[in-house]
Amino acid sequence: MLKGDKVGLRTRHEDDIPVLRAELYDDVVNASRAEGGPWRPITPGSKDPRLVVDDKEQGHVPFSVVEMDGGTLVGTATLWGIDNHHRSAHIGLGLLPSSRGKGFGTDVVAVLCHYGFVVRGAHG
Repeated sequence: MLKGDKVGLRTRHEDDIPVLRAELYDDVVNASRAEGGPWRPITPGSKDPRLVVDDKEQGHVPFSVVEMDGGTLVGTATLWGIDNHHRSAHIGLGLLPSSRGKGFGTDVVAVLCHYGFVVRGAHG
Protein backbone atom coordinates (compact mmCIF):
# COMPACT_ATOMS: atom_id res chain seq x y z
CA MET A 1 0.00 0.00 0.00
CA LEU A 2 1.12 3.53 -0.78
CA LYS A 3 0.56 5.74 2.27
CA GLY A 4 -0.13 9.42 2.71
CA ASP A 5 -1.04 11.39 5.80
CA LYS A 6 -4.78 10.71 5.57
CA VAL A 7 -5.20 8.05 2.87
CA GLY A 8 -3.66 4.89 1.52
CA LEU A 9 -3.75 3.67 -2.08
CA ARG A 10 -4.14 -0.08 -2.34
CA THR A 11 -5.12 -2.67 -4.90
CA ARG A 12 -8.77 -2.88 -5.89
CA HIS A 13 -10.66 -5.56 -3.95
CA GLU A 14 -13.68 -7.34 -5.38
CA ASP A 15 -15.90 -6.02 -2.56
CA ASP A 16 -14.89 -2.42 -3.44
CA ILE A 17 -16.61 -2.64 -6.82
CA PRO A 18 -20.30 -2.60 -5.73
CA VAL A 19 -19.65 0.32 -3.36
CA LEU A 20 -17.77 2.36 -5.97
CA ARG A 21 -20.36 1.60 -8.64
CA ALA A 22 -23.28 2.58 -6.41
CA GLU A 23 -21.74 5.74 -4.95
CA LEU A 24 -19.70 7.07 -7.88
CA TYR A 25 -21.08 5.71 -11.15
CA ASP A 26 -24.80 5.20 -10.50
CA ASP A 27 -25.11 8.89 -9.62
CA VAL A 28 -26.04 10.20 -13.08
CA VAL A 29 -25.13 13.87 -12.48
CA ASN A 30 -21.79 13.12 -10.79
CA ALA A 31 -20.80 10.45 -13.31
CA SER A 32 -21.74 12.69 -16.26
CA ARG A 33 -19.43 15.41 -14.97
CA ALA A 34 -16.56 13.01 -14.30
CA GLU A 35 -16.64 10.89 -17.43
CA GLY A 36 -15.56 11.89 -20.92
CA GLY A 37 -18.67 10.40 -22.49
CA PRO A 38 -22.35 10.30 -21.65
CA TRP A 39 -23.60 8.32 -18.66
CA ARG A 40 -25.07 4.91 -19.33
CA PRO A 41 -26.30 2.26 -16.91
CA ILE A 42 -24.10 -0.76 -16.27
CA THR A 43 -25.73 -4.07 -15.35
CA PRO A 44 -24.90 -5.18 -11.79
CA GLY A 45 -22.31 -7.94 -11.82
CA SER A 46 -20.96 -7.01 -15.26
CA LYS A 47 -17.24 -6.41 -15.74
CA ASP A 48 -17.37 -2.62 -15.64
CA PRO A 49 -14.05 -1.53 -17.25
CA ARG A 50 -13.95 1.61 -15.06
CA LEU A 51 -13.72 -0.56 -11.95
CA VAL A 52 -12.42 -4.03 -12.83
CA VAL A 53 -8.63 -4.11 -12.89
CA ASP A 54 -6.85 -5.48 -15.96
CA ASP A 55 -3.40 -6.47 -14.68
CA LYS A 56 -2.09 -6.71 -18.27
CA GLU A 57 -2.88 -3.05 -19.04
CA GLN A 58 0.47 -1.31 -18.55
CA GLY A 59 -0.74 2.21 -19.27
CA HIS A 60 -3.38 2.31 -16.52
CA VAL A 61 -2.82 1.73 -12.79
CA PRO A 62 -6.01 1.88 -10.69
CA PHE A 63 -6.09 2.04 -6.90
CA SER A 64 -8.76 1.98 -4.25
CA VAL A 65 -8.39 4.84 -1.77
CA VAL A 66 -8.81 4.01 1.91
CA GLU A 67 -8.76 6.16 5.00
CA MET A 68 -5.60 5.54 7.04
CA ASP A 69 -7.59 5.63 10.28
CA GLY A 70 -9.64 2.45 10.04
CA GLY A 71 -9.19 1.47 6.38
CA THR A 72 -12.62 2.69 5.22
CA LEU A 73 -12.99 2.84 1.43
CA VAL A 74 -13.22 6.51 0.39
CA GLY A 75 -12.76 6.42 -3.40
CA THR A 76 -10.61 5.64 -6.40
CA ALA A 77 -7.31 6.95 -7.76
CA THR A 78 -5.67 6.24 -11.09
CA LEU A 79 -2.45 6.87 -12.92
CA TRP A 80 -3.46 6.60 -16.59
CA GLY A 81 -2.14 7.36 -20.05
CA ILE A 82 1.27 6.24 -18.83
CA ASP A 83 3.91 6.91 -21.48
CA ASN A 84 7.13 5.16 -20.49
CA HIS A 85 9.09 6.71 -23.37
CA HIS A 86 8.23 10.30 -22.47
CA ARG A 87 7.98 9.41 -18.76
CA SER A 88 4.62 11.08 -18.31
CA ALA A 89 1.11 10.18 -17.16
CA HIS A 90 -2.21 11.64 -16.06
CA ILE A 91 -3.78 11.35 -12.63
CA GLY A 92 -7.41 10.88 -11.75
CA LEU A 93 -9.39 10.50 -8.56
CA GLY A 94 -12.96 10.07 -7.44
CA LEU A 95 -14.03 10.42 -3.84
CA LEU A 96 -17.26 9.00 -2.45
CA PRO A 97 -19.76 11.76 -1.59
CA SER A 98 -19.42 11.08 2.15
CA SER A 99 -15.63 11.53 1.89
CA ARG A 100 -15.55 14.91 0.16
CA GLY A 101 -14.42 18.06 1.96
CA LYS A 102 -12.16 16.25 4.40
CA GLY A 103 -8.79 16.93 2.77
CA PHE A 104 -8.52 13.47 1.22
CA GLY A 105 -8.24 14.78 -2.35
CA THR A 106 -5.05 16.72 -1.66
CA ASP A 107 -3.51 13.69 0.00
CA VAL A 108 -4.55 11.40 -2.90
CA VAL A 109 -2.85 13.73 -5.39
CA ALA A 110 0.31 13.82 -3.25
CA VAL A 111 0.46 10.01 -3.03
CA LEU A 112 -0.22 9.61 -6.77
CA CYS A 113 2.55 12.12 -7.52
CA HIS A 114 4.93 10.21 -5.26
CA TYR A 115 4.04 7.00 -7.10
CA GLY A 116 4.41 8.64 -10.53
CA PHE A 117 7.61 10.59 -9.91
CA VAL A 118 9.48 8.44 -7.39
CA VAL A 119 8.29 4.91 -8.08
CA ARG A 120 7.62 5.14 -11.83
CA GLY A 121 10.29 7.76 -12.67
CA ALA A 122 8.06 10.26 -14.47
CA HIS A 123 9.23 13.82 -15.14
CA GLY A 124 7.47 17.03 -13.99
